[in-house]
Amino acid sequence: MGQALQIKSCDFQAARNNEEHHTKDISSRHLVVRRGQPFTIWLHFRAPVHAFLPALKKVALIAQTGEQPSKANRTQAKFPISSLGDWKQWSAMVEERDAQSWMVSVTTPSDAVIGHYSLLLQVLGRKPRLLGHFTLLFNPWVREDAVFLENEAQRWEYLLNQNGLIYLGTADCIQEESWDFGQFEKDVLDLSLDLLSVDKQVDEWGNPVHVTCILGALLHVLKEKRVLPTPQTQDAQEGALLNKRRGSAPILRQWLTGRGRPVCDGQAWVLAAVACTVLRCLGIPARVVTTFASAQGTGGGLLVDEYYNEDGLQNGEGQRGRIWIFQTSTECWMTRPTLPRGYGGWQILYPCAPKGGGVLKACDLVPVRAVKEGTLGLTPAVADLFAAVNASCVVWKCCVDGTLELTYSSTKYVGNNISTKGVGNDRCEDITQNYKYPEGSLQEKEVLERVQREKVEHGEDNGSRPPSLETADPLYLFLEAPSSLPLGGDAQLSVTLVNPGDQEKTVQLAIGVQAVYYNGVLAADLWRKKLPLTLSANLVRTITTSLSSSFFERSPPENSFLRLTAVATHSKSSLTCFAQEDIAICRPCLDIEMPEAAEQYQPLTASVSIHNSLDAPLKDCVISLLGRGLIHRERSYRLAPVCPRNTLRTQFEFTPMKVGHQRLTVEMDCNVFQNLTNYRRVTVVAPELAA
Repeated sequence: MGQALQIKSCDFQAARNNEEHHTKDISSRHLVVRRGQPFTIWLHFRAPVHAFLPALKKVALIAQTGEQPSKANRTQAKFPISSLGDWKQWSAMVEERDAQSWMVSVTTPSDAVIGHYSLLLQVLGRKPRLLGHFTLLFNPWVREDAVFLENEAQRWEYLLNQNGLIYLGTADCIQEESWDFGQFEKDVLDLSLDLLSVDKQVDEWGNPVHVTCILGALLHVLKEKRVLPTPQTQDAQEGALLNKRRGSAPILRQWLTGRGRPVCDGQAWVLAAVACTVLRCLGIPARVVTTFASAQGTGGGLLVDEYYNEDGLQNGEGQRGRIWIFQTSTECWMTRPTLPRGYGGWQILYPCAPKGGGVLKACDLVPVRAVKEGTLGLTPAVADLFAAVNASCVVWKCCVDGTLELTYSSTKYVGNNISTKGVGNDRCEDITQNYKYPEGSLQEKEVLERVQREKVEHGEDNGSRPPSLETADPLYLFLEAPSSLPLGGDAQLSVTLVNPGDQEKTVQLAIGVQAVYYNGVLAADLWRKKLPLTLSANLVRTITTSLSSSFFERSPPENSFLRLTAVATHSKSSLTCFAQEDIAICRPCLDIEMPEAAEQYQPLTASVSIHNSLDAPLKDCVISLLGRGLIHRERSYRLAPVCPRNTLRTQFEFTPMKVGHQRLTVEMDCNVFQNLTNYRRVTVVAPELAA
């Protein structure tokens, strides 16, 4: 019997199984399957198997993962090959057979440990023989899996789509950054599991909550510790390519191999993108979310202080956090059976300082619903995230004598235009309603009052309500400015002062412009102006001026924003009014013209235009074209200088290779700017068969 069951070969049918398990883009040679869903293998024997049923009773499969597989910790399973399968545990059944071959359907539990597995065959209790290796992932297509996502369009978007968009800019000028998640690139799966292997609790790898928290903590630590600098002997061009921020895969390789340059703080949103890549790769639906005007570092408090001098310039920050122009985070989808009912669904990865649990405990997973409802007791991180979208910013004027004056109508509210990429399209989807109730609604009032009450009861009230400033002789200030300003261009801004009283007012108006990084840190003072004004009773007065880059003594730092501030002080009452606008700086743009549809294996032409809005030429221009399924490997072209106020147009031809929705990304570097990018989407269709 044992002689008759000697294995000649085993065919894992990787191409067929991977197609059925939505992993064909990871590999066509290595078997990559999703748990809770059967896959088939062919066992070929050296001799005919005549007594099928008696032989069947002597055969078992062993699946094992981890460094020390064990049945006790669910990293090893031994199960017989039978004529019946079992959908709830490891099982195998013969679906087809002939004299010397069996087609065996193997089923994995929907809560099985994920990772790299070895599959062995054991006959008559003898030493098992290795059949081969496969990788097991989470499965959003199976209802019993904790990461099950019912909508097919959402599964495609949040798991299979490699072309992403990350939203930057301001709440009034949202700018999109094309991003290549690259979760199916050839080494990303191995890199993701290598990263996870730092955690030795392999038996917990079947729990997506545990896996997500471990990955979130490790990625945050890798980002904070940076990576080794590029070796001096490395080719300069290669070093420049390593420093590109086009997608997650190169950054993940840099972090885990110690090569390349660090991710600078000015591009910290890549942490959210890389986390999204790793989660999608392992089978957990994930997306990148951007919150505009986000309160950070408040310690859960609902107030943030900002200080401005009499010139209208911000001159420091308080101890109660800072308002970031935007903040990115990663959301992932899963059930939360250990939490009260209703807290499953989208969860926020929240890196936090380790508190006694070591590095691997430095990440919390917070239900989005807990933020909306202000459920502070659910997990410590809820208070921080609730404050991020609900805190108020109180503005103070720092007087020359060192005193502070609360500005009138100074409260600024945060948590605006919370955005993510739309499902199946390239539109920006506003999901603010997931995080908070509509501003001014009864539900919002009830949640805020309950949170403030709980903070008082627990002795955590550090001034959760913004101070009020009432006056019998008010003054109103309004500021109108463009949401964006092109470098080399100008725009009109207007300041409107309203004196509703019956007395004349002498007012000192100060207007200031500063460069500010996205995290609210000041980069440079750029321009200021003071105007003494006299406002007659019941007067509305508007002052208009031109905001131009010629105002600036030096160009704003890279990746910064303009913060325009107006402060008006009534000299007699010391009443101070305040208004502020953050303005996005628009760099020169790349315009791409190409058809919306193309045929596979047929040449496609794209026309690219670069307009130089500056007074100086753009030199050393290099254009790079990349696009999975469109271009085999990245192409780079050196272009002639772009003269001031001129436009350079050029054409490129390439041949689409893969059917489906593809994306062409064009990037330009020059002596003035780096990483100017744009993209276009194209639908590639299969060629028509000849009649």
